[in-house]
Amino acid sequence: MSRKVNILILNWNGSKYLVDLIQSIKAINYNNYKITLIDNNSTDDSLLKIKNEKVNIVSHKSNYMFAKGYNKAIIDLKNDDSDFFLLLNNDTICDKNILDAFSEALDKYGDDCIMGPKILYMNDKKKIWYAGGNFGLFNFFVSHRGIRKKDEKSFNKDCLTDYITGCCLFISKKNYLKLNGFDEKFNMYGEDVDLSIRAQNLGIKCYYISNARLWHYVSASYGGNFNLVKIITKISSLFKLMIKYPKRIILGLK
Repeated sequence: MSRKVNILILNWNGSKYLVDLIQSIKAINYNNYKITLIDNNSTDDSLLKIKNEKVNIVSHKSNYMFAKGYNKAIIDLKNDDSDFFLLLNNDTICDKNILDAFSEALDKYGDDCIMGPKILYMNDKKKIWYAGGNFGLFNFFVSHRGIRKKDEKSFNKDCLTDYITGCCLFISKKNYLKLNGFDEKFNMYGEDVDLSIRAQNLGIKCYYISNARLWHYVSASYGGNFNLVKIITKISSLFKLMIKYPKRIILGLK
């Protein structure tokens, strides 16, 4: 029997993207999954847009941002019978083989790991946004492997990676609960890096899975690539990571 996956979409005012994302999920070849929308008290017509879709909805009373938004929802889903969660940004489009690729990778690497896909820019579909993550001074402390580079053969191999981006993160329910979810001290950005480090400290490996693919409208929730709020938030999160994990983030040491 295939592993049961709950696809968790965190949403805040993502009406513009939700229908296309859900349509892409419905085209997935894998048959043992369900969709849960976690809504962070949207003020747009997000919920109206998907009222006719077969989607479970968790509605928060406030905008809990990324970490608490997921954590609180998963507590509410404590009786959920899924084996794995696929955490997914609302401004993404899934390849039809994404869950098959993760399932095949689990057969190869085992269930005790966290996985992330190859993520490409939606507006430039042959350009990499994420093909794994790196730590260290010479990687600007935290960076995406391959970012803004053309998708080529060098990105077509699975590999261990320093961290999995929260844009699309595949994790067992068991391990998410074991890690107590995301650290809510990170409001936005950095919580995925922190989760990955804590996981590796417990022997849970992080893998980039090249055959799993996703397209991303980058930074849609913050209004584009070069947004002042986004920059300030990223810098704040980076300092938190550097204080918490100086050897890992600054020096890239295990």
